[in-house]
Amino acid sequence: MPTEPDDDAIVTWWGLVIEGYVATQDRLMGEIAERFGLAPASFDILLRLVRSPEHRMPMTRLANEAALSSGGFTKVADRLVAAGLIRRLPSPEDRRVTFACLTDHGRDVAEQARKACADILRETVLSPLGPEAAESLAEAMRTLREVNSAG
Repeated sequence: MPTEPDDDAIVTWWGLVIEGYVATQDRLMGEIAERFGLAPASFDILLRLVRSPEHRMPMTRLANEAALSSGGFTKVADRLVAAGLIRRLPSPEDRRVTFACLTDHGRDVAEQARKACADILRETVLSPLGPEAAESLAEAMRTLREVNSAG
């Protein structure tokens, strides 16, 4: 039966998780920025929209899912609108709701960036870990998210 790790071991394990995540995320976001000119928050918004029904989502929900403040989200949305990647669309059912919608250009960029992201992750995560370990890592992180999320 395995023994409980000592304090130093468990702190070291967690440090390795964080360092591995940061190094991989920095490389991923660096390549996305280089190829598509997208900051991490902009890429996240486009990815969420391209995966949403009709490529649109209420702006308040999108801001919450992207963990951005209202002001922070507005700045990102303004940049995406100026770049022709999204547009704001008032809800026909509720005048208090505004949707963020991908433009045709935004959908093309989002799909290309999503494909590039998958390719980069195949190289930086799947190749070194293998499919089984990568899936185990994802499941472990899902578990940690569920047990440690507020609310």
